[in-house]
Amino acid sequence: MKDHIKKILLIAVPIMLSNLISQLQMMIDRVFIGRLSIESMSAVSNASTPMWTTMSTIFSLTTGATILVSQAYGADEKEKARDILASVFKYNNVLGFLLFLFWLLIPQTAFHLMGVDESIIGMSIDYARYFSPIFILTGIGASVSCMLQVSQKTQIMIWYGLSRSLTNVFLDYAMIFGNFGFPAMGVKGAALATTLAELLGDLIILTYVLFSKDLPLKPSFPRILTSRFMPYVDTVKYGIPAACEDFAWNFGNLYLIAMLNKVSIAAAGIHSIIFGVELIAVVLVGSIGTATLTLSGYETGKKNRNGVWEVVMSSMLLCGVIDILNLLLFLIFPGQILGLFTRDSAVLAVAPLYLLIVGLDLFPKSGNIIVGSGIKGYGEPTWMFKTQLFGTFFVIAMSSVLVMVFHKGIMELFILVVVDESLRLILNFWKLRRIRQKD
Repeated sequence: MKDHIKKILLIAVPIMLSNLISQLQMMIDRVFIGRLSIESMSAVSNASTPMWTTMSTIFSLTTGATILVSQAYGADEKEKARDILASVFKYNNVLGFLLFLFWLLIPQTAFHLMGVDESIIGMSIDYARYFSPIFILTGIGASVSCMLQVSQKTQIMIWYGLSRSLTNVFLDYAMIFGNFGFPAMGVKGAALATTLAELLGDLIILTYVLFSKDLPLKPSFPRILTSRFMPYVDTVKYGIPAACEDFAWNFGNLYLIAMLNKVSIAAAGIHSIIFGVELIAVVLVGSIGTATLTLSGYETGKKNRNGVWEVVMSSMLLCGVIDILNLLLFLIFPGQILGLFTRDSAVLAVAPLYLLIVGLDLFPKSGNIIVGSGIKGYGEPTWMFKTQLFGTFFVIAMSSVLVMVFHKGIMELFILVVVDESLRLILNFWKLRRIRQKD
């Protein structure tokens, strides 16, 4: 187990640090927006949630490439791995450009479907349009991430996250409030600051990839230009279930926000704050999940499927430590944590209970991330989509009943999220054990 933990940390720690820096930056972003008003927080929550949903679809599609490239690398078929990556680099950008056009030109379509209140929909549209250019580089960014993970050369992600986040915090302070000679742009300033910072981070990581001679799987530029479409089709076949899984989870979350909009205008803002705090821990677990997927692919490529189980168990141990520390912080400093984002006395009064719920939610959520990565590493990504589909229908049905029939509020919807994650963890762990027993 020690050997697996070392390999997991080698891949995960740089990604973890980069993501942690990014999440701290996003937290500061929420702090700044929260200082404007709870309505501004709700507008940003309603805008950013569907945008991140569509963006994550591109990264989820690239999951198929990570599975196939890591399996080829584990089987010592490096030329095959390069062919797959070349095809992904070439064909992975069309969807990103189409999403850029959608969020630039007609973002109100999504917001009307979500039931965003007319009093804040203008701010949501402004945020979406200023944020939309990020999608232009999302396709190639996902491809680069795949290559770095499988090559175990993720250290550059630290500098990527650090440069992007520091720039974002500075520009947030300047553009939201009108400091350092900038105009006070409010919500629009928050989106523009994120866009400019993201483009800077992408420029840094692309420069590294172009000039680095230490990337064993990097395809040459001529190889990318002449790459065939079929390897990309193969990755998409593996990636579509992962993308559908991710979309199903996000759709359930979007529906949950729609139900929160029915509770009150402030409810979506409170959701953004509470689960934004939880995201700090989730990105740490997600980094370990990324390493779990890659190493599970290695072991599968070596025909050592029992090694996948050992990788998953090692990752679960690491995540358990993170979850316990996270829960302790929530229990000891609830008011101080939520006090960073809001001065609303009603929210702060129930801060301990809110954070207790999301702290408990992290345990089954971590389990689903790690166990799901192991199942995908075996080469069975469709199972996670099936259980997520069950979870999405469960959340939609139960949240509808709770809000529209029993007229329940935020607390009951938060508890519903924990129940959903726990039920799916039971199903996913059963599947992982069954796959292992077959071997």
